[in-house]
Amino acid sequence: MAEPPAPALPSELPVVPLRGAVVLPLSVSPLGVNRTMSVEAVNRALAGDRMILTLLQKNDTDEPGPDDLHKVGTVCIIRQMAKAPTGMRVLVEGVARAKAEFLQVERGVMQALLKPLKEPADRSVGVDARVRRLQELVDQALSLATGLSPDIKALVTSMDDPLRIAYLLASLLDMKPEDKQKLLEENDLEVKLDAVAMALSREIEVLELKGRIESRAEKEMTDAQRQYVLRQQLKAIQSELGEGDSDVQEIRTRVTDAHLPERVEKAALREVDRLERMTPASPEYQMLRTYIDWVLDVPWDKPTEDRLDPIEARRVLDEDHYDLDKVKERIVEYLAVQKLRQRSQAPAPEVTVDAAPATAAPPSPAVSAARMKGPILCFVGPPGVGKTSLGQSIARAMNRNFVRISLGGVRDEAEIRGHRRTYIGSMPGRLVQALKSAGSSNPVLMLDEIDKISVGIQGDPAAALLEVLDPAQNHNFRDHYLEIPIDLSRVLFIATANQLGTVHPALLDRMEMISLSGYTEDEKVHIARKYLVPRQLEEHGLNPAQIELTDAALRRVIGEYTREAGVRTLERQIGAIARKVAARVASEESHTARVDGDQVPDYLGPPKVRPETPFRTSRPGVATGLAWTETGGDVLYIEAALLPGGSGQVILTGQLGSVMQESARAALSHIRQNARDLGIAPEFLSKQDIHIHVPAGAIPKDGPSAGVTMATAMVSAARGVPVRSDVAMTGEITLSGLVLPVGGIREKTLAARRLGIRTIILPAMNEPDLSELPDDARKDMAFHPVSTLDEALAVAFPVPTPTA
Repeated sequence: MAEPPAPALPSELPVVPLRGAVVLPLSVSPLGVNRTMSVEAVNRALAGDRMILTLLQKNDTDEPGPDDLHKVGTVCIIRQMAKAPTGMRVLVEGVARAKAEFLQVERGVMQALLKPLKEPADRSVGVDARVRRLQELVDQALSLATGLSPDIKALVTSMDDPLRIAYLLASLLDMKPEDKQKLLEENDLEVKLDAVAMALSREIEVLELKGRIESRAEKEMTDAQRQYVLRQQLKAIQSELGEGDSDVQEIRTRVTDAHLPERVEKAALREVDRLERMTPASPEYQMLRTYIDWVLDVPWDKPTEDRLDPIEARRVLDEDHYDLDKVKERIVEYLAVQKLRQRSQAPAPEVTVDAAPATAAPPSPAVSAARMKGPILCFVGPPGVGKTSLGQSIARAMNRNFVRISLGGVRDEAEIRGHRRTYIGSMPGRLVQALKSAGSSNPVLMLDEIDKISVGIQGDPAAALLEVLDPAQNHNFRDHYLEIPIDLSRVLFIATANQLGTVHPALLDRMEMISLSGYTEDEKVHIARKYLVPRQLEEHGLNPAQIELTDAALRRVIGEYTREAGVRTLERQIGAIARKVAARVASEESHTARVDGDQVPDYLGPPKVRPETPFRTSRPGVATGLAWTETGGDVLYIEAALLPGGSGQVILTGQLGSVMQESARAALSHIRQNARDLGIAPEFLSKQDIHIHVPAGAIPKDGPSAGVTMATAMVSAARGVPVRSDVAMTGEITLSGLVLPVGGIREKTLAARRLGIRTIILPAMNEPDLSELPDDARKDMAFHPVSTLDEALAVAFPVPTPTA
């Protein structure tokens, strides 16, 4: 079949660049024209033969040049034109393919020299087969509701031109502009038909997949609706039979029978309603069930009746603890104040005129629910002095439940405030867990080791405790898990700490510190006799007739096998003795043991603590200092030595902190300035260095209280005279030689007494602190308050023996 002649086209036409669209021949397309170049091209066409050339842009530039356009396009006739707010709308009809041989911009309009392109017109068997395939695909597409008009089928069937069919379907399908451009540039009719068939087949596959997805979703929705209807019918049947959802009904009954506060019951019933609408197979079902169980387990309004009797409280404290008179007095005062407060808050009895005299009414239960006003008590002291057991005694004296929270190592704020329910494995904070364990809304809650809270990436737990320990705020504490305000104002909080340096300052401001220092030897003997020995005998299955520990044995264990402020190591040593006796009794029931002082090494081995002060201070340049640690007081042996061949340099070893190093330099400067008055040659450092060392170098040391001790050691080294072995000292030194006060006098004194030191040099301003010492310590020890280094040196060095 001969090719039809190409339509007569002008040799030059204005160009309208298109972005994201291709106009195909033998098709009608609407265009939005708003760019200046395109508007001018349309106007020029309308003024002439109404013909334009449409070319696809290669990019999205607003002002395309000749290189930005494809060269093959479609010659179109403008059939309609309408003005628009941003330009114009035109309806164009594709006439024929053409190639732009040359493009140029002239007076704002791009002009193209045209070369008409002939369309393939051979009608072969392959072409007829492809047309038949397209007709079948159109039928299949119309059956899937593709959005094609049903008239398309009749139109395609009636068309005899395969090229027109290809262009018509390509203009109706959602083909990419690049694919339409390839179709426009293709000269082979069979390739054109194949491309259109492939695009139509892909559209059919997409529609079939979409139908399957919609059918599946509809079926699943239908199944869910069916299950819901069946579930509702089952509920109705169970209701008629008097049964029902036993699990949810049981939870609802528990909530209504728990007599919760109104706001709590309302929140719990709301969650029960949500639970009832869920299927038990839902993951959220178990989460809601756990949440409701927590709400029911928290004692929202279940206080125990307080026993605020100061006399009974003192009896209980004396029964449980030896000595600690000042601590016991403070606790009794605290309970007495709470008793008077609650009495003043009790409602006044009604006065009746014509009724008989009323009998005394029982105390109102509201008294037991009163808020605990006043400071939070914080017991500060070394380990083993009875801080936790004091809290237990307070709870027993007040007839309250006792619960303890260990805060050591806590670094997550959620440990205090709880985890939010959106997280997997979420749970309430430790405060809510403690209330559940206590079983009452007003327990004695001990915050143990509050000084060992650390800050992590999850927040600062100490900051979360600020609200808990503030009586003005903790009546409305909100846990992140429960999300219901909890009243903590009736809880008696007691904190414990070994030291206060690591506690948040704002947290310290909310607490009243009660110091518990170490015990003397006599106090340890009484504690061991009254508490430790009976407890260890019971734990090891012994009775008092099978073992007897004399006072001499206890004193030797205390002096030679323990070196602590508390009594934990002492109890372990007593347990070791009881264990060896129990081993003998188990094999020989008639065995009895009487452990005296001389027999202690047979049970515990060689002594672990030996007096070393005389040995350590036997040489010049060594002074005994007193230090405070977390475990109580301790003794430091500070050494100083002059090194010949030096130039006055100071060498400091022993892992000393910056404060301690500055104290050493200040003491040395004062000694060099007053060398002649101190009996030292003024040039004693001109050819020598001085080395100051504090043994136990693996332990960091810092603080100003070793200033006097370091100065004394340096004077001893410079004079060549040893310091008295029975003297220990503490105090901060200044550059002018003054001795300033320091802390921890009680702990330091008891540490010196444990090592057999009986003479203490301390700052004169610390003399009032001696009243805190036990009476036996004040009697058998000599204290020398000093204000200057000269006074301290006069006590530290032995008095020279007069010669005949």
